[in-house]
Amino acid sequence: MNRPATHTPVLLRESVQLLNIRPGGHYVDCTVGTGGHALAILESSTPEGQLLGIDLDHKALEVAARRFEGYSKNVVLVNDNFTHLESICHRFQFHPVDGILFDLGMSWLQLEDPSRGFSFRFEGPLDMRFGTTQSATAASLVNRLSETELARLLERYGEERRGRLIAREIVAGRPFNTTLQLVSAIQQVLGRSGRIHPATRTFQALRIAVNQEFSNLEEALSQTVRLLSPGGRLAVISYHSLEDRLVKRFMHQESTDCLCPPKVPVCKCGHTATLRLVNRKPITPSRDEKEANPHSRSAKMRVAECLQ
Repeated sequence: MNRPATHTPVLLRESVQLLNIRPGGHYVDCTVGTGGHALAILESSTPEGQLLGIDLDHKALEVAARRFEGYSKNVVLVNDNFTHLESICHRFQFHPVDGILFDLGMSWLQLEDPSRGFSFRFEGPLDMRFGTTQSATAASLVNRLSETELARLLERYGEERRGRLIAREIVAGRPFNTTLQLVSAIQQVLGRSGRIHPATRTFQALRIAVNQEFSNLEEALSQTVRLLSPGGRLAVISYHSLEDRLVKRFMHQESTDCLCPPKVPVCKCGHTATLRLVNRKPITPSRDEKEANPHSRSAKMRVAECLQ
């Protein structure tokens, strides 16, 4: 199996620029992966810059650690869920911080390894877990949920318009143990042609559900405002509309003083803005980047600055 030598980080130049990376700063990469963004942050914050890298995937962290060998005194790597962001930072006395980055994309280590079950291109177990300590797998959802629950999952997390038909086909053909078994069932409903692979939305929905991606992201984002120093920045790179909508909603809420309904004459919520939007419209990759790295085509980055 041919694999790329490294994962190509998306919006790399823009990330370093908009996070305002400076020498001696303290930064957190909540999805360090194989270390592309993190390495650029370290290079831009030398010689005294410090980076805390978090990832659920221990294999990715092993790759990242090798890339950071020249920065051993500047890096702390933690194999954990970024929902524990605040407690991790306190454990390592890594606060306040000058910048926090989330890159919500998949790495080549995950996509190109059939044993992880993320790709509909290879035969592999229906797993899709980011971390091996998680209990639920894609197989457990596919084989356990009712037709109604499966349809709701596909429609909500995959925006799959034919989710009910796919769910019906899955329930009729259970049990499923491998990726290509599931792909075959999906193709029975959607066919085998088209610009987008017919299994794309179903696999996305299952991956999001297995890893509880949306609830985990919401929980982690809420912690960032308590960790950032005044002027510190939060940058989030998302890859589909559901993620971007969640990030946009969070940043809009935290950059607004009053969250009361418009008809309420006097503010009762007491909310004060904690963030300032750096870019009101998301940053997207240049044409050159999209051509060089097709994986970047759907990426959107939103950035906000801490006020408190």
